[in-house]
Amino acid sequence: MTRSAQLIAREQFEAALQAIREASKSILSLLGNPVAEAKDPQWFLQQMDNARQHLGSWGLVAKRLHINDAELSQFTLQLRHLQQLVPQYESGAEVSSTALIAALRFVATLERVRLRQPLLHYNTELALSQPPQPRAARVQLRSLELTLKGLIREAWPDEVALVNHLKLLFGANKVRSWLKFAKPGDILSGMQFSELAQLVVDKKEFAKHYAAHFPESGALSFLIEPRKSLLTFLDDVRLIRNHALGQQPLSPVQMTLLDNYATAITAPLQQRHVQGKTLVNPASFNACDDNELEAWFADAEQKHQAMSGDIFEIRDVVDSPRHKPPRTREQREQLVVGVLWGAVGLVAVAIAVGGLHLVNQTQKPAVASPSTAYAAPVEREEPRDSTPRQQLNRMGIPWDENHFRSAIDRDDDRIARLFLQAGMEWKVSWTEQALASKQHKVLDLLLSYRVQMNEPKPCRRMIANLGHALAQGQPFTSIRKSYLKAFCATPEVVKRQASDAAQAQTRAAATRDKSDEKWAAIQKAIYNEIK
Repeated sequence: MTRSAQLIAREQFEAALQAIREASKSILSLLGNPVAEAKDPQWFLQQMDNARQHLGSWGLVAKRLHINDAELSQFTLQLRHLQQLVPQYESGAEVSSTALIAALRFVATLERVRLRQPLLHYNTELALSQPPQPRAARVQLRSLELTLKGLIREAWPDEVALVNHLKLLFGANKVRSWLKFAKPGDILSGMQFSELAQLVVDKKEFAKHYAAHFPESGALSFLIEPRKSLLTFLDDVRLIRNHALGQQPLSPVQMTLLDNYATAITAPLQQRHVQGKTLVNPASFNACDDNELEAWFADAEQKHQAMSGDIFEIRDVVDSPRHKPPRTREQREQLVVGVLWGAVGLVAVAIAVGGLHLVNQTQKPAVASPSTAYAAPVEREEPRDSTPRQQLNRMGIPWDENHFRSAIDRDDDRIARLFLQAGMEWKVSWTEQALASKQHKVLDLLLSYRVQMNEPKPCRRMIANLGHALAQGQPFTSIRKSYLKAFCATPEVVKRQASDAAQAQTRAAATRDKSDEKWAAIQKAIYNEIK
C-alpha cells in the first residue's frame, strides 16, 4: 500500500471506528446496558454479551434490535472478526486492507440495524475529507460485472462449449431461462450478477480456472482463503448493486465499502494483466463516458426488474441439479420408517389374504360368487414438518460454517442443534470462546455429536490454549476435562503430555521460580486427566 493509499485507509478506518463507538453507546442503551464512554470493538463485543445475559437470550437481543436470528449472527460474526483483526488501535497506526474492510462492513451492518429499529438514532456517516462520489460507485458496479464476464470468457472462449458447461453445472432449465434474456451469442448477458459470481467462486471452477488470478495476500486474505474472501466481497457487492438498481441512493458507507471491494478484487488482476498473464484488463472497464454508463445501467435495471431482483446469496458451490444433496439424518430416519411401515402393510395384506383362503376352504358359500378381500390401508407415520436444514432456511440462516460457529460462540444451542442434526461437521478449535465463557449448553450439545468432529489433530492446540487459560487464573472446569477426555485420551497425546509435564517439572526444580512451578502443576493436572 502506497503512502497516499495508507493515509486514505487510515482516515476511513478511524472514521469507521468513530461511527462504531457512537452506535455501540446507542445500541447498548437500547439493550438495557447503558455506558458513559464507548471503547474498542473487543469491549463492544463483551458489552453485547453482558446485554445478552441481562435480557436472557440472544433471541431477545435480536427482538429488541428488530432483526432476525440470521442477521444477529452476521452482526456478532462481523464484530468478532473486527476485534480479532484489530484488538486495539492507536490513532495514526498503520491500517491493513483487511482491517479496513472489516470495519466498513460492520458500519454497513450498523446502518441496516438503525434502519430496522426506529429507536436508534446514531449516525453512520463517515467524516471523510474526500467523500465518495455516486458516479464512481456506478462505474465500479459496471466494472466488476464486466470483470467477472471477462474472466469467464477467458476460461471459456467458445460460446457453444460454455453453454454446454453451464447446462452441466446449472441444468438445462436454468440455461433456457438465461437465453431468454441474453443477447444473441452471449449467454452471460442473460445471467444475474450473483450467477456470474457463483460461476467464478465455485470450489471446483475457482481451483481450475481462476485461483491463479487471486493470490493469498492483501485484502484477499480477509478470510484467510482468497476464494472465500472473494465470495464474501462479491455477495456484499450484490446487495449494494441491488440497492443501486432499485433506484435508491447509495449511502457513503456503501460507496466507500464498494470502492475498497473493487480495489481488492481488481488490483491483483490488473497486475497480472500488466505482466501479460491475463487478457482481462479491469482498468479498461473504468474508462466509460456518461452515455455508456447510463446505457449500461438502463439495461441492468430492466433485467433486474424483469428477474425480480438478484435475491439469492452466492454459495460455496453451484447447486447443481445433477447431484442430489446427501440425505440428512432425519431424512434417513424417515426413509427407514417408510420402508418398515411398507413392510408392515405387506404383512397385513398377506395375513388377510391367507385368512380368507382358509375360510373359503372350510365354508361353502350359499351362492357361488367371487369373494373380494379388503385390507385396511396402513397409515404411514406423518413425516416431520421439515428437516433441520429446511428450518434453518426458513429462519434465513445460510448453510455455512460461519453461521454455525456464530451460534456456538453465543451459546445458541437451538440453532447449533439444527446445524448438527442436518449433518454439519465441527472442530474443537471452534469451542475456545465457549470453553472460556463456560457455555455449557452448546458445549454439552457438541459433545453429544462428537462423531461429527472432523478436526484431524485438535489436541496440541487445545492443550496449549488450556494451559494458558489456567495460567491466567481460569478454573479447570468439568467441561474442559470432558473435552480433554473425549478427544485427547489417546496413546500418542498421553505420551507427549507426559513428556511435557516431566520437562516442566524439571525446569521448575532447576529454577525454583513460582511461575515455572505453577506451569509444571498445570501440565501435570492436564496429564492426570487424559492418562
